[in-house]
Amino acid sequence: MNHHGHNIKRWRNILDMKQESIAHALGMTQQNFSLLEQKQKIDDPTVEKVAKEMNISAELIKNFDERDTIHFVLSTFHDNSNSVLSNPKINPIDKIIELYERIIYEKNEEIDLLKQLLKNKSLCLL
Repeated sequence: MNHHGHNIKRWRNILDMKQESIAHALGMTQQNFSLLEQKQKIDDPTVEKVAKEMNISAELIKNFDERDTIHFVLSTFHDNSNSVLSNPKINPIDKIIELYERIIYEKNEEIDLLKQLLKNKSLCLL
């Protein structure tokens, strides 16, 4: 299952948006928005509101996929429909590289955690 909160955070970072600005637009505090980004499952109406504020579809949040993300970034850049991505100071290739670096970092953290859990379990069996 996709982690809705992590997916919101990924998209927010890709789109170079701040928690404070999205939270303010949604009528919540930055702290509450931060907690939202930590939830695995977020109800559909909330996902819809966040997606609308980020100018993306709710499906992109619910079903985060690297290929869809790359397609979205590149098509948005070429369409000039999103002012953040059409800004000449922002290179979409850099954003894609950042995305992959974050994904690799998160996967490495998961691997380290699993290794630690296995090690602790092995110690308990001895």
